[in-house]
Amino acid sequence: MKPSDPEFQEFAEAANLPLLRTARLLTGDWHLGQDLLQVTLTKVYLRWSQADRWDSPTGYARTVMVNTYCTWHRRRWRHELPRERLPDRAGERDTADTVATTDALARALADLPRRQRAAVVLRYYDDLSVEQAARALQCPPGTVMSLTFRALARLRQSADLHDTAVEGR
Repeated sequence: MKPSDPEFQEFAEAANLPLLRTARLLTGDWHLGQDLLQVTLTKVYLRWSQADRWDSPTGYARTVMVNTYCTWHRRRWRHELPRERLPDRAGERDTADTVATTDALARALADLPRRQRAAVVLRYYDDLSVEQAARALQCPPGTVMSLTFRALARLRQSADLHDTAVEGR
């Protein structure tokens, strides 16, 4: 029995938010993350007739996403993003430290090579096992461990993260 378009729509709706979060972390930008998700879902849809051969449609989509991300040669927009409405004031509680930490982490992740960044996002954000991340990255588990080790070493050396940690004390 082959999957149908309604089944794809159901899959896309269920997997949308988790895949979007992963895409956002991979790209470091919400809008590029949305673009990456759309490209991923398009590629998955084009192969949807083969979905009965996949262990997991979400796992397959994650693999497509990581491969697409690692091969993207697209310029990143590094300027202001227009907003529909400007906020009048900050929220009730001061979130400056949280925003600073999130921003520092995003900058540090952006400095990692793409495969290292993908390994960190899959292992620590998506909470995948080494084997699951290896399937998504299409490499041996030892390579995932090596990529993750190197990425974490670089993150530990990141001046952005170090400065944020010192300021937060």
